[in-house]
Amino acid sequence: MKQLMNKIAVVTGGSSGIGLGIAKRFAAEGAKIVITGRNKVSLDKAVAEIGHDALGIPGDVSQLRDLDRIFETVHQKLGGIDILVANAGSYIVGPLAGFTEDMFDRLSDINFKGTFFTVQKALPMLKNGASVILVSSTVNGKGVPNHAAYSATKAAIRSLARSFSAELLDRRIRVNVLTPGPVDTPIFNTVAGSPEEAKAMMEGMANFTPLKRIGTPEELAAGALYLASDDSAFMLGAELLLDGGLRDL
Repeated sequence: MKQLMNKIAVVTGGSSGIGLGIAKRFAAEGAKIVITGRNKVSLDKAVAEIGHDALGIPGDVSQLRDLDRIFETVHQKLGGIDILVANAGSYIVGPLAGFTEDMFDRLSDINFKGTFFTVQKALPMLKNGASVILVSSTVNGKGVPNHAAYSATKAAIRSLARSFSAELLDRRIRVNVLTPGPVDTPIFNTVAGSPEEAKAMMEGMANFTPLKRIGTPEELAAGALYLASDDSAFMLGAELLLDGGLRDL
């Protein structure tokens, strides 16, 4: 039995990495998928990979007018939303002494502001009893050099789940957090100077993890499926930590 049959699921940042993995798994479980992303070429490629008549809507979550357009399109084409995955994020790291205002603003605008207003703008379309999944990071509770601003945005996301859940109780909307550790996604290429450097970064993070490997988008998608489905009906404002033991061991 498919767990998400006939559900409408919106995944922001769904054109690659964890978001794409979640979209593929949800589609395989019977959901009608909408993904968003800033790059239309990547978005179209992802839609083809997902199949199942997935819909791709270009947009930047840090721009409120884009969010308005995204959710109005969803409403017109599909109606209400059963599952919202606020996954779109940016990974910008650097030492405190050299971190610029532009780096800070880009990180905060996408990770914190983008997540907050993604949920706000989706509210009129969210069905009563919907599941909202915010995507954080294991560094939301761990001090890591060069990650001060990034970690703070991810800690803010963890906090939003608690506050949103308390505020939306009357609509039975559950807001929970999927918290990954290092995952094999293209994000490493955005901060590395070469493919070789990206590979070295992944290997370094794998060695730093108790399981001595990094996670896969498929493993995170399995966690997201649990949060999206009725299996997690008693979970509210909580965090599902999938980080290979990085935070606690």
